[in-house]
Amino acid sequence: MNIQTHAFDKQAFIQLLLDCGVLKFGEFTLKSGRVSPYFFNAGLLASGQALDMLSCGYADVLASQLKDKDNPTIFGAAYKGIPFVATTAQTLWQAHGIDVAWGYNRKEAKTHGEGGSLVGADLSGKSVWVIDDVMTAGTAVREVVEILQGAGASLAGIVIALDRKEKGQDDRSAVCQIKDDFGVSVHSLIDIDDIIDFLGNQDGDEYLTKMMAYRKQYGV
Repeated sequence: MNIQTHAFDKQAFIQLLLDCGVLKFGEFTLKSGRVSPYFFNAGLLASGQALDMLSCGYADVLASQLKDKDNPTIFGAAYKGIPFVATTAQTLWQAHGIDVAWGYNRKEAKTHGEGGSLVGADLSGKSVWVIDDVMTAGTAVREVVEILQGAGASLAGIVIALDRKEKGQDDRSAVCQIKDDFGVSVHSLIDIDDIIDFLGNQDGDEYLTKMMAYRKQYGV
C-alpha cells in the first residue's frame, strides 16, 4: 500500500489552535473556580485542516503503542470524541499502515434497530485506547472506563490533545490520578509548557507573564 507520511509539529498545532479560536487567552473561570489565563475548546476544531492535524498527532502517538498489537481498538466518547476517533483511525491506516477497529458511544441508548449505546467495533475482550481532548478533572474518562467495563473491555491507555498539568484536589493532576488509579499511560499532544514555550517565541507577548504565574501557582 502507498503510505502517506504525516509529521506532527507542536508549534504549528498551537498556531492552528489560535487561528481556529480553540485556544484563547484572557480570563476564564473554570469549574474549579480558578481564573485561568487560557481556555481550550476542541469543539471548534471544525475544519478539515484542523481535524487532519489533530488526527495526525493522535496517530503518531498511537502508532508507537499499537504496532504489532493484535486487533488494536480505539474509542472516542460522545460527542466530540466521535470525529476525533474516526479521523484518527483513518490516519493510522493511511500514514502508518495500522488498521484499527474504532467505536464510540451514544449519550442516549438507541431503543430500535440494533439498540444499545455503543456504535462501531465490538469491544468485548479488547484492550482499548481512548482518545480525548483535554483532561480537567478526569470525570469524563472515568465515565468512559465504566462504559468499557460494561462492554467487557479494559482500558489500555489514553491520548489527549492538551495536558493542563494542573493540581487537583490532592495536589496531583487529573492525568496523574488516572495513571495511578488505572495503571495506564496517558499521552498528550501538547501541554501548558509547550504553550508557554510558544508564547516565549513571540515578541512582546502580553500573556506570557500570566501563563507563567498560573503555571507556578497551580502546576504540577
